[in-house]
Amino acid sequence: MGAGGRMSSPMKNGEQKNTLQRVPHTKPPFTLSQIKKAIPPHCFQRSLIRSFSYVVYDLSLAYLFYYIATSYFQILPYPLSYFAWPIYWAFQGCILTGVWVIAHECGHHAFSDYQWLDDIVGLILHSALMVPYFSWKISHRRHHSNTGSLDRDEVFVPKPKSKMKWYSKYLNNPPGRALTLLVTLTLGWPLYLAFNVSGRPYDRFACHYDPYGPIYSDRERLQIFISDTGIFATTFVLYRVAIAKGLAWLVCVYGMPLLVVNGFLVTITYLQHTHPALPHYDSSEWDWLRGALSTMDRDYGVLNKVFHNITDTHVAHHLFSTMPHYHAMEATKAIKPILGEYYQFDGTPIYKAMWREAKECIYVEPDEGASSKGVFWYQNKL
Repeated sequence: MGAGGRMSSPMKNGEQKNTLQRVPHTKPPFTLSQIKKAIPPHCFQRSLIRSFSYVVYDLSLAYLFYYIATSYFQILPYPLSYFAWPIYWAFQGCILTGVWVIAHECGHHAFSDYQWLDDIVGLILHSALMVPYFSWKISHRRHHSNTGSLDRDEVFVPKPKSKMKWYSKYLNNPPGRALTLLVTLTLGWPLYLAFNVSGRPYDRFACHYDPYGPIYSDRERLQIFISDTGIFATTFVLYRVAIAKGLAWLVCVYGMPLLVVNGFLVTITYLQHTHPALPHYDSSEWDWLRGALSTMDRDYGVLNKVFHNITDTHVAHHLFSTMPHYHAMEATKAIKPILGEYYQFDGTPIYKAMWREAKECIYVEPDEGASSKGVFWYQNKL
């Protein structure tokens, strides 16, 4: 994971760009329309056949792994089966993360030219992975509309030092960071959906399953009920499978790969928006373009392709979220000359980046003596 296959954009005289160097936080000398003009027009075209080919490919691999695990692991001699199952969990979890990404494309209307079809495919795929599709789609859309805003962003909103919990200083050490990462990777995604942990603060309890919660408006209530119905349907199917096959079988075949999926979702999202080089803005400084540029492309090695390049084309995705993933690499190459220093890529291996960001990115504060007090940077001195 994170083999470092891609490197940062080369600087003059062949020097490597310092990935910890802060991105410019002033208004960029280009507009969104200028960025769009640099991208070949075909990159914005959706192909229904091509999009479905990725669904078929991913689900075929998922079924292949399932078939091998359920047909052959039981006949493996001891103790090979104990090694085979974790390998299955890892491989199946990676493939199902790719399935999750395709449903994510549906939520952005990047799958086809038909919104109704995107929603049907997204609802089925996300429900199968225990994600409330419309509930997430709505909150995620607001994240894209307010990226980098300390006041209105929806997820991974960093806190200023004054709002850090009293126990934070006791976790600011290697054992504390290891514990925090373990809890975040295993429980972070369900805690976000159920309790809005790490999400935008609301004046009352917020939950992705609550149609009457503060995240949603009156006209969005029906979609939340539909999302909940999808989750209930999947839960019922899993219940029937557990009765027929046994809970241990269900955990091995479905539960553990789903845990891998949840861990990758948190890892990918966290590293896209958490980096010492990235600024955050309060309402006095924030604007949409600077916020959209305050995100980081990362390198997951071979998993870039498995995850349909959501990892290493995230900057382009935030600028043009309806663009299909299979054009995102070409678009990224096209916009890099326009963005210049505003484009951010970090090829640090993922396991090292997770540990570094957990250590360096604790809270955000403006620089002392800075002329602009509305630009916040990550710091770690508690």
